[in-house]
Amino acid sequence: MRAVWGGFALGVIGLQQQAVLPSWRGWLAVIALAVASLAWAVRLRVSLGSFSCTGDRWRAASGWAGVWIAAACVGFGYAAWRADVRLARALPAAWEARELTVSGYLASGPSLDANGARFLFAVEAWTKPEPVGDARLPATIQLLWPGRDAPLPALEPGMRWRLPVRLKRPHGNGNFGLRDAEVAMLERDVRATGYVSAPRRAARDPRDARGLGVAIERVRWRVHRRIDAVLADAPHRGIVVALATGAQDAVTDADWRLMRRTGTTHLIAISGLHLAFVAALAGGFAGAVWRRLRWRGRPAPLIAPAQTVALWSAVIAAIAYAALAGFNVPVQRALWMLLAAALALATGRNVARSQTLGWALGLVLLNDPWAVASAGFWLSFCAVGAILFVVAGDMPMRHHDRSFHDDDAQRGASHLGTKLRALCISAGERMRRSARVQYAVTLALAPITLYWFAQMPLIGPLANAFAIPWVSALVTPAVLAGIVLPKPLDAFALHAAHRLFELLAMGLDAVAKPSWAVLHLAQPGPWALGCAALGIAWCLAPRGWPLRWAAPVTWLPLLLPAPFSMQSTGAFRVTALDVGQGTSVLVETARHALLFDAGPGPESTHAGERIVVPYLHAHGVRRLDALMISHDDSDHAGGAAAVLDEIRVDTFVGGLLRSHPLWDDARGAGAAALQCAAGQHWQWDGVDFDVLWPDAGPLSGKPNEHCCVLRVSTHARAPADPADTRVAALLAADIEAPAERALLARDSAALHAQVLVVPHHGSRTSSTEPFLDAVGPLVAIFQVGYLNRFHHPQQGVYARYEARHITLARSDADGAVRVEASGTVLNVERYRDTQRRYWMTPPE
Repeated sequence: MRAVWGGFALGVIGLQQQAVLPSWRGWLAVIALAVASLAWAVRLRVSLGSFSCTGDRWRAASGWAGVWIAAACVGFGYAAWRADVRLARALPAAWEARELTVSGYLASGPSLDANGARFLFAVEAWTKPEPVGDARLPATIQLLWPGRDAPLPALEPGMRWRLPVRLKRPHGNGNFGLRDAEVAMLERDVRATGYVSAPRRAARDPRDARGLGVAIERVRWRVHRRIDAVLADAPHRGIVVALATGAQDAVTDADWRLMRRTGTTHLIAISGLHLAFVAALAGGFAGAVWRRLRWRGRPAPLIAPAQTVALWSAVIAAIAYAALAGFNVPVQRALWMLLAAALALATGRNVARSQTLGWALGLVLLNDPWAVASAGFWLSFCAVGAILFVVAGDMPMRHHDRSFHDDDAQRGASHLGTKLRALCISAGERMRRSARVQYAVTLALAPITLYWFAQMPLIGPLANAFAIPWVSALVTPAVLAGIVLPKPLDAFALHAAHRLFELLAMGLDAVAKPSWAVLHLAQPGPWALGCAALGIAWCLAPRGWPLRWAAPVTWLPLLLPAPFSMQSTGAFRVTALDVGQGTSVLVETARHALLFDAGPGPESTHAGERIVVPYLHAHGVRRLDALMISHDDSDHAGGAAAVLDEIRVDTFVGGLLRSHPLWDDARGAGAAALQCAAGQHWQWDGVDFDVLWPDAGPLSGKPNEHCCVLRVSTHARAPADPADTRVAALLAADIEAPAERALLARDSAALHAQVLVVPHHGSRTSSTEPFLDAVGPLVAIFQVGYLNRFHHPQQGVYARYEARHITLARSDADGAVRVEASGTVLNVERYRDTQRRYWMTPPE
């Protein structure tokens, strides 16, 4: 069955790489291939039970290849069917941004932040402003109840409400190398998002919803509220909440940063290790109590064996704790493995550990085919796989050591020295095995961590060697005690848990301070990951495996820089990131990088921290030669602080007032700081950079009037001859018509550019006809948010660009846009064209 589940997983993974779901022709091809492969395997009489087949080795291999292909087709078809059913529930495009009324109940506890309360809402009834035919409307939506203008009402899971809302279809920012949030929404069956548009008209229904799911969510929410009440503003309160309920929304940015730098992020989620601890604790306690009980004068073990009671008590406790954790992927994996092992013990069967892992893999994917698109899935299964691989290879040595100790103990049991020697040898052997397991897990997870987070904590093994036992043996039991103990004893346990983690955080912070503690590398591609996986298996092979010392050679592709097709001078690449309603543009030459604006910050969508910094890390940009912040609007400057915190910046250039705090942040980060002014010019790798606006001197007026305007070109000056085909890009920030007229009056030829990042997101106050005539763009990029409240780009302005037959790209429909310029060639790549997946909301 290991091979069957492996093929099934391969098919599920294959489906998640598809741009569209299979048509009826595709379904016929999948079914035909599955039937043919299975018929081939049956013809060769492959035995699933004994993992053998008749005939020679090649016959066996071809038979198992048939089984794999058939299982992969089944996995592909199953995932496609689940996706088709889930995507069938869709919000009609005509209903987007319109006020609707929905009736239903809270399906999750609210997550509170400065903007209000976010929660999942199970819809039981919709208003229908217009007929929708046979269309199936979303059953679950994600809502924000705004809390800035009025206090929030009491919100708990199961409460029924009738709410006026404004909704939109699921939409996530699309950027090369970063995870698309739309797949996470599909995984949770969230088919629309929005906000309560008129809280005063919300009506509470006193009849609360019932059911097992609602009851579990109520328990989780009450535990969450109790921890909030006890720990209040404690700095690591979010960690305690995460360990208790699996909810990570309250974890602070500082804690996330510390965990990422030390490779200990797995500790702040309820993982398989915590589940096993709870199961072992419950099983041991139940078994001990059962052995001492009597029923009508008979000892309880005569009624039912204590081992059986302990086993099923452990299973029940594990299921309860998994429910409290929200059944995340690592918990599901551990729970299925525990259930498989429990069934094997109860039936007296001897099941291989790898078989148990295979069943857990299949059951997780049966429940959640989209789990393969999350980092937790790969980290969890690869970690357990590495442990089983190492333990299996160490088995012969373990058996030999145990017999040696038994013989030694028998020969010298009467001598204290011999006992101490045996004890020391045993302790040393356990430490060796523990170190080998830790080494194996660290090695196995390194390329996966690099792929998902573009960083490799070099101090991870040291940090985990201390943090894992500390959290497992001290922090987690204190949290569990805080859950089960009554008031006021629970407060003592929760405060103890917080203090214990506080001590751990102090130690982790001390070891994470050196700059070399974290290695940042570019996100590896499939071939680099494949080579690294082969090398890891080679390196962790049992003793005696040939050429184990050569395994690190296969890891060299991980160290390669991010691919950039134009390494010669005179070439540059402009990447307009999808940061929602905001601007962030990365300009790269062969050996230099400039970031123009950094997107929204904490006051809005945290795009600087969520998108800009991860994108730079994923693409191997460890140093910015310049960070240019065009002006003081939050959708351009908000993310700059996050960039300065995480990325080394040599020069900070800004169109900001001298009183702006970013100047101090830049100098504190070691960057040279200067005001941007027209006439500034520099050259990198044969590419010229010219600042065209604002004029030198004190800044005045509103921020849009003194935006930095940057021109990047393969030549220092714009050609006077219109036939000249040298390439330029113009980054116009938020300039408006007066600034455009001033630039035209100064030197209209200097504005000529083939690529234009559209000024002010396509507002009606910009992109005047004379300005577009002077620029003459071939490609225009609109950086706008999906259904943004400013209605950018303005319809008349967009039509103005269309009338000129310009190649248009907009971040709300296309995601991030790359334009590579080399010589006279322009290459335009849109994220949602080249990286499209079937779950992405199609543009209207």
